[in-house]
Amino acid sequence: MTYAGERLWEELAYVAYYLHWSFDSILDLDHPTRQRIVAEVGKIHSQVGAQNEGW
Repeated sequence: MTYAGERLWEELAYVAYYLHWSFDSILDLDHPTRQRIVAEVGKIHSQVGAQNEGW
């Protein structure tokens, strides 16, 4: 499997895990949109994690 194939699986798993979307729904997205969603979910995840550090 190529790097692009590995990266695609990482993006699929990440979005499916955090947003509970089906693989088909994620694969229907064009690459730039999927990358943007991954980035935005990552930002939210980081913000939530930072807020929970004080607990």
